[in-house]
Amino acid sequence: MHFITGGAFNGKRKWVKKEYNRNQEKQWLSAYNGFPLPFTIPENHLVEVVLEGIEVWVKELTMRYDADRCREIWNGCLEAWISWEKERAERKLIVIGTDITKGIVPVKEENRLWRDVTGWAYQDVAAKSDKVDVIWYGLNQTIK
Repeated sequence: MHFITGGAFNGKRKWVKKEYNRNQEKQWLSAYNGFPLPFTIPENHLVEVVLEGIEVWVKELTMRYDADRCREIWNGCLEAWISWEKERAERKLIVIGTDITKGIVPVKEENRLWRDVTGWAYQDVAAKSDKVDVIWYGLNQTIK
């Protein structure tokens, strides 16, 4: 699994498209386009799957559950995604999330919860990823 994060509108999508410009077709599942949180990845999905906008999926979880339950659900998804990727050597999972954890702490409790759970979710995905890149201004820095 490859985790890509960075600020909003800093070129994460463009970088991923350039970095993974291979002959393999990609299945691009984006929360920004209304795609729901994929609890699993179906067996028939292509070799490369990109999950984009994970902070949106985390926000949806925080609107329904407390922080502990959100993390439990999130880690269940991570395990299912990793299992899908490891079933075949040619499979690759690319996870993109916008960093919302910097800056001023939100005033509203629900936004603080979202920010906190997103930070924990990013720690979880980074820990379980084979590679982690941060994209700022279109430039990557590999941190794992």
